[in-house]
Amino acid sequence: MSKRIKDMITVEIASRLGTNRDFLVINASRLDAFTQNTLRLKLREQKISALTVKNTLAARVLSQLGVTGLSQFLEGPSTLVWGGSDIVALSKEIARWAKELKELEIKGGSVEGKPVSTADVESLSKSPGRLELIAKIVGLMLSPGANVSAAVSGSGGTVVVQIKSISEKGASASSVTE
Repeated sequence: MSKRIKDMITVEIASRLGTNRDFLVINASRLDAFTQNTLRLKLREQKISALTVKNTLAARVLSQLGVTGLSQFLEGPSTLVWGGSDIVALSKEIARWAKELKELEIKGGSVEGKPVSTADVESLSKSPGRLELIAKIVGLMLSPGANVSAAVSGSGGTVVVQIKSISEKGASASSVTE
């Protein structure tokens, strides 16, 4: 391949990858064509992109983007996978597919430009995603208010009811004496 063609392909790959710094590298070469196509379509529904490219070209583009350490995973048949709502969602989806399709191999990846091993990708796939973490934080922020509200409506509420009934009895007793 001539240098000019390599440069054109490099520019095209860089435009597809954009500013992403979170990638997974998988080996999907042992999948048959129908299964690969189905996988790509299902990933596309999740807004996840997959690109099979020559390893040296991928390494060149990734180094231009500031993503280092993936060269150890770019040996043999490799497909770059990126997208989804975050790296955890991406890891969960790819790990699910790897479990379902035994021929699919997760080689490693990159989080914020730093390399992660296959075991790290598995750990990421088991951790809570961005939306789950936000929900937990909001729940923790709201729990003190909920505790105060429960205390007021619980035992504090009965005190208020008793005071109200005593005040009503006092008001009715004073009206009877007049």
